[in-house]
Amino acid sequence: MLVPTRPASKGVSTMTMQGIARRVLLTVQVFVGITSVLGGAALVLGGVIDLSGTALAIPRDVLEGSPFTSFVIPGLALAIVVGGTHLLAFAMLARRMRWAMVASAVAGFGMLVWVFVQMVFIPFSPLQSVYFGLGLLELAATLVQLDILHPWAHATVHREHASEAGAERPT
Repeated sequence: MLVPTRPASKGVSTMTMQGIARRVLLTVQVFVGITSVLGGAALVLGGVIDLSGTALAIPRDVLEGSPFTSFVIPGLALAIVVGGTHLLAFAMLARRMRWAMVASAVAGFGMLVWVFVQMVFIPFSPLQSVYFGLGLLELAATLVQLDILHPWAHATVHREHASEAGAERPT
């Protein structure tokens, strides 16, 4: 399905849904990758150095009820697992590598799992909603890239077939 980016004129091309999805996927992956690595580094730094009184300080009571006594392990997991998979998926997709869609799906599902686990152990934060939404967007863009999800394509097709089927039925 082609989605015109602007009125067709000489030298102006149209963009496919896969092209839009690829750009969205690359943007989400690099954003999540960079912010996860930086956020993980801040957590590790906060677990090693006393940052109380700074903008990076997170109260230790947030970890109550979790299996962790400091932010070092969660910070490493955030930076390496979440940030690393997203940056790897970004690099693979940017280079159009064979397994880029698998890496994108793994990164997207990993983001959803990360947020679910966070919600079990720590109090709710609006950032959880933002990153959960980014994970869903990432998975949707992956499905469009794989030509599995076709936004806006089926609604009119089903209505046309339904009206044709209704006209053929005897009353």
